[in-house]
This record gives sequence, structure tokens and C-alpha cells, in this order.
Amino acid sequence: MTSAQPTAAVLLIGDEILSGRTKDKNLGFIADYMTALGIDLREARLVPDVEEEIVAALNVLRQRYTYVFTTGGIGPTHDDITADAVARAFGVPCEHDPRAVEILLAYFKEMGREANEARMRMARMPRGASLIENLVSRAPGFQMGNVFVMAGVPKIMNAMMEDVASRLTRGVPMTSKTVEFRGGEGDAAKPLGEIQKAYPSVVIGSYPFQAPDGFATNLVLRSRDEATLEQAYGDVCRMAQELTEQGKARGWS
Repeated sequence: MTSAQPTAAVLLIGDEILSGRTKDKNLGFIADYMTALGIDLREARLVPDVEEEIVAALNVLRQRYTYVFTTGGIGPTHDDITADAVARAFGVPCEHDPRAVEILLAYFKEMGREANEARMRMARMPRGASLIENLVSRAPGFQMGNVFVMAGVPKIMNAMMEDVASRLTRGVPMTSKTVEFRGGEGDAAKPLGEIQKAYPSVVIGSYPFQAPDGFATNLVLRSRDEATLEQAYGDVCRMAQELTEQGKARGWS
């Protein structure tokens, strides 16, 4: 799909994440990266190492969003089936890519490791895919259409994203402003909702935290329209000041 403002989804793949054995770090990294590029990350899904579920999720996400980023399932073991699933979603064979084979053979020779059948599985990808460079462990990821398939190991995925970023159409980044309010979310909820209705192009969120002197809340405003953002920011600042002066802020949640 195409859009004036590019959108994205993340598909996290792996039984080890669902079991709790592995704690995902990739979603937060990708979210930060997309924000910096002005791409709206709209959805994230987590699926097990089951081909049917990976295919089903991919076919929905790649039609709905400008870009889809997958992490996990492209290693040398039996349960690394992401390449097969992507090939099936696109209706093409999954086979050893000559460029990937060359990269891996050279790397294993350099490392003094046997290029056995399991390790060479990492050269398998859908026919017609383009490679995503991996400067950490050499085994490449790949791009198929608007789907970018990357490793699940955070250090490797982070490195792959540097190559991926050069292929993405950037949008207009969000600008953010924060008001620190010395009160609870409940104190500001009603007036903050009214301000949100007045400025639909500004995304307003409230994030409570415990301050040394009681409840406090960060009121965060984000928008691509800087002039409107400034107006909404002024209204939120005045609202916070009025609530404080009325004595409604301290000790309420």
C-alpha cells in the first residue's frame, strides 16, 4: 500500500518470547527508529513458530501498512521457519540465494567453521528477495516486497535496521512537548479530554509517576503541526496551573 504518511507494523516471531524465556527488546527499538523517521508504527503482533500463523499475520499486515518488519526465526535450527512462511505468503519458492550462500561460505571459512546443512539454512529465502546486510554475524536478512525480515537477536537486528532505513520513505516526524503536572491523572482527566477534543491533530497522553511530594503526571503532546501543537501546549500549561492554584492537585489520584 502507499500513503502520504507512511505506516508500519512489527511482527515478532518465536515461541521463546511467548514462553517468557526471551524478553523482547526489538519492538521498542523499532518504535523509536520509526518515530525518528516520521513513520507511524500502528500495530505489533507476536506469533509462535507456526507457519500458518506467520503467513496469516503477514498477509494481513502487508496489505494494511506501508511496511512490515519481522524479527526472529531466520537462524539455523529446525524451528527457524520465517523464510519459508514469507515465501508461502508471497506464493514463491524458498531456496538458497546464491549471494547469501557466497557470503556465508566466505564467513565460515574465515571463522574456521564447517558450512554444514544447518548453518547454510540461513542462506534460504524467498525467490526474488533482496538481501539485508548483517555486519555482525554476516547471515543476511531479506526484503520481500514491503516486508523486511530481520534477526531476533537485538544486536544483529539493530545493525540490520541501518541497511533497512535507507530503503524507507520517510514521513514528517512528530514534535513532542511535555508538561509536568503535580497531580494525579484523575485530576486532569476531564479538562485534558476537553483540550484533546479541541485539537484533534494533537495526540495527548498522560503518564503518572511518583514524585517526592506525591502524585505527579507527565502530560505529553505530539503533533506534526507545530503551530497547533504550541496552542494546545499553552492550553495544557494553563490547565495545569489552574488546577494547582485551586488546590486540586496534591494527594489526588
